[in-house]
Amino acid sequence: MGATSSVSSQSFGLDVSIVIPCYLDAPHLPESVAEIDRVMKNTVWTYELIFVNDCSPDDTASVVDRLAAERPNRIAIHHEVNRGRGAAVMTGLRAARGRVGGYLDIDLEVHARYIPEAVSCILDKGCDVAVGRRDYRLHYRPSDIFRHVLSAGYRRLIHLFFPLPVTDSESGYKFFLMKSALPLIDRVECEGWFWDTEIMLAARRANLSIGEFDCLFIRQKGKRSTVRPLRDAIQYLVELWRYKRRMKSNTGEM
Repeated sequence: MGATSSVSSQSFGLDVSIVIPCYLDAPHLPESVAEIDRVMKNTVWTYELIFVNDCSPDDTASVVDRLAAERPNRIAIHHEVNRGRGAAVMTGLRAARGRVGGYLDIDLEVHARYIPEAVSCILDKGCDVAVGRRDYRLHYRPSDIFRHVLSAGYRRLIHLFFPLPVTDSESGYKFFLMKSALPLIDRVECEGWFWDTEIMLAARRANLSIGEFDCLFIRQKGKRSTVRPLRDAIQYLVELWRYKRRMKSNTGEM
């Protein structure tokens, strides 16, 4: 799935494309997909679901294939090697047929009920990008608090270096006007977690209109997370440093 798509070659025959990046998500996929369908069926928009299995070692692939076979508006794509969350999102967006394309984490720690607000931010309010601004409801567990502190510190660091017009650039709940977003997607280099930051920086540099909407984040008890807070925080800093060097060498900006 390494091929890229251009605006001229992509057909926007639907209203909304929802990309679902999948990795170790087999246990909650069916219930979460059913919830997304319930939300979207109460809207006026035509939509599709695009599952991108990022070479998950569990039975996510078989669950994705089964779910995709149930409805004609569902597509299953499989990476042959694990490439990262950002790569999975980009693969899905390049296959999207919606005027609006976006993604959310399928554990629904931020619920699917916010999808209509994200889409409306683009179709009704004229934004090119809509980003969920997470309001955290944390369990008082050391691991959750540690993750929250690292995440908050990273957001402050981003805003220290880059004046982004959003509060929560790392939110895994983003929707795009596809004709505006596709040219940016082909320029983004990071395929891991830093993708969320890089796509927002690319949108700012392209002078796209970016809107935020409030959404509640509720950590699922007992859920196995693929995030490793300390390791990922270090990787974020490395990618941030690389991005700054790349921008300085390419354009002399920032």
